[in-house]
Amino acid sequence: MEPQKKLINSVDSCVDEALCGLIRANAGLSLLQGHRVVLRSDLDNLRGKVALLSGGGSGHEPAHGGYVGAGMLSAAVAGGVFASPPPASILAAIMSLHNAGASGILLIVKNYTGDRLNFGLAAEQARNHGVTVDMVIVAEDCAFDRPSKAGRRGLCGTIFIHKLAGALAEEGSSLDQIVAKVTEVLKGIGTLGVSLSPCSVPGCLPSFNLPPGDMELGLGIHGEPGIKRSKVASADEVVKTMIDHMTNPDSQSYLPLKSDSVVLCVNNLGALSCLEMAVVTRAAIICLENLGAVVARVMSGSFMTSLEMAGMSLTVMRANEEILRLFDAKTAAPAWPNLSTARVLHVILLVCFFLLGPLSPVMRKSLERVCSTLLEKQEELNSLDRAAGDGDCGNTHAQAARAIQEWLQDHVVPGCPGKLLSVLAGLVQEKMGGSSGAVGFPLYLIIINMKINSSNCLYPCVFQLYSLFLTAAAGHVTEGRSNAAAWARAEETRNLTARAGRASYIAAERVTLPDPGAVAVAAILRAVQESLEGQK
Repeated sequence: MEPQKKLINSVDSCVDEALCGLIRANAGLSLLQGHRVVLRSDLDNLRGKVALLSGGGSGHEPAHGGYVGAGMLSAAVAGGVFASPPPASILAAIMSLHNAGASGILLIVKNYTGDRLNFGLAAEQARNHGVTVDMVIVAEDCAFDRPSKAGRRGLCGTIFIHKLAGALAEEGSSLDQIVAKVTEVLKGIGTLGVSLSPCSVPGCLPSFNLPPGDMELGLGIHGEPGIKRSKVASADEVVKTMIDHMTNPDSQSYLPLKSDSVVLCVNNLGALSCLEMAVVTRAAIICLENLGAVVARVMSGSFMTSLEMAGMSLTVMRANEEILRLFDAKTAAPAWPNLSTARVLHVILLVCFFLLGPLSPVMRKSLERVCSTLLEKQEELNSLDRAAGDGDCGNTHAQAARAIQEWLQDHVVPGCPGKLLSVLAGLVQEKMGGSSGAVGFPLYLIIINMKINSSNCLYPCVFQLYSLFLTAAAGHVTEGRSNAAAWARAEETRNLTARAGRASYIAAERVTLPDPGAVAVAAILRAVQESLEGQK
């Protein structure tokens, strides 16, 4: 077997040429002469502030050089591919930051023996030169149920510490304050990786053999094998397996997770397509929400890679408002994504979630409640209709309700509300009499299905009901007021002037009651909400 081909010029020069490419592409970065050290170009702005230094072997790009910039790292030291940087280069980086006027230096180090030894040695040497230095070890790997003496490995969660510590340093926090804060945050971070292929250091054979159709769970970022090998499953199954493992309290490495607000990082280990990453991201968000977590921020992309490994890792960080504030703080680091600071809304996930199936029983119960409500309100609707029409609105809706009840006896309710609404539109058009059956009710169902723009008076109600569908399926329903807008609009129809139908022939001042069709719609929405709230 020959080493895998790579698009480089030579094995010996690839690391230095990659660092040169990073510097040439980003004006805010510079290279420390004689060392593989990436520095901020604006070192003068560090005066009086804590400087942050991290690093490790190359092959994990964009880590760590891509995270150098105001609001994140002050410098990053690179070793050879998958090799810890030498103490001399780490010390040179520390002294450069010290000479720039930094009040102290924080070393952020992944928990690997080589990194701990070399950064630790450089820290001791720097202290001998009168430099104030401290070190934080990142060890958030959730792979091993019983970690060895070496402890848990440092993985992609390291970049969360870069970001939070960088924001604190930019605000002027002291070295002790930053160390205390990130040490506490580290207790709420967990990472687990999976891969469909090994990777290979330039000029070398693959790091391990993985038969076609197999995947490796719990592997590290240096190509080392994982804890478990199994057949490749669907993205949903793989993600669930990973998060179940990460949150299993029987493991000494587990991440306690309840109804927490969390930040999610879906990290491409090198060779997954953007399409695969999007599928995995969707699965991870849904899986976390099913556990009761609130996914406040999502990162999806390549953040800490393992060369060309076809795999990904999931990093979850418990987050409060203070952590989110630091996470959202601006940074000039070129590899940090331009994230939205808004909470991930359920509406973004509607189409994805509806395809899963848990909504089918939820919507069946809601539909049954709607039918019984329309039958109960038959005479009330007729009475309202007699004031301006022929008095059969209640009969018409009751007819539709009975048609739906018959349909429910022989059909499975689709798990997708959009598909269900399309079925119902056709059903009532066929079975429901009057203008409501011919135009009104089918058109109403189609409009909701299309989820028209937010200026529509039903939009707030529809949005809230869709959120209730999601939470009901997950077993986390809270009471809401989704039908308030619809009832308010129904009441407002008292003052509308009819321009079509029988009511248009009656003087406006004689029509003082709300429109029966609007009342029927509001009653339907109330029935759906009450059904969902009853499924707590």
